Amino acid sequence: MSELGEGAADAGRLLVASGEPVAGSMARSAAGILYGEGPASIRLAPELVACLTLAAAELTGAALPGRERVRAGAVLAFTVELAATRAASGRSPRTDGFFTADAGGRSPADTLAEAVVRAARGETDEWRVRHLGYLLAEAAVSPDLDPGVVDRGLRTASQLTGRQLVLLAAVGRRERTPLPMTPLPADPRGWREWGALEDLTDLQRHGLLDPPPAQPRPGGAALPRLRMADLRLTRRGVLVHRLLALDFVREDAVTAALADLGLPRS
Repeated sequence: MSELGEGAADAGRLLVASGEPVAGSMARSAAGILYGEGPASIRLAPELVACLTLAAAELTGAALPGRERVRAGAVLAFTVELAATRAASGRSPRTDGFFTADAGGRSPADTLAEAVVRAARGETDEWRVRHLGYLLAEAAVSPDLDPGVVDRGLRTASQLTGRQLVLLAAVGRRERTPLPMTPLPADPRGWREWGALEDLTDLQRHGLLDPPPAQPRPGGAALPRLRMADLRLTRRGVLVHRLLALDFVREDAVTAALADLGLPRS
């Protein structure tokens, strides 16, 4: 762990463990790993530990609303969870200056950790907190993604609805689980179906899914009916999918999002 005083370390440990209502019992395990009390077989890189314990320390004296504190602890716990998984698969923390402090004493990793924790604190759709933590863990082992690109990915994700993230997850796993061949509804009557179709069309319109929305044809000719199976992630969509580790979105969430569109799972 980083060189924190005993009191600061205890307060940080309690903060991470307090994420249990969102992260489950894993929050306590993550706190142990982060503060040197976890299994000897699970060790995070010192530079990542220093980044996460600093993020926790900066909040320990803050008067946070109860649920914001829970989400702050949970997002750090989820970062530890994926970081341990990435370390076990042989992915080492980047060595390109991401963890190197500037003249002001802060590294790009510290800046990103602050942004991620702030986003998680305000995230009332709490399943998304998991993926915010995963973003920080993924960025820590991805030297091909510079801090500006990571920030773009975080900002893009923050503008999406939860259902849009699930739809990106569905398209991203299309090679493993085929998407429905049934045409999407052209003019749904129900509000749920209409809202889901708006979410999907916005993903196309904002360049996260290809093809883009079909444009009206001269003379009012009928447009081809789009199918979920026709959709692909764009490069922007790949960035969001990768950073938020949307491969980990639960299958029942994907099934529910497709049902909102009036579609079967496959």
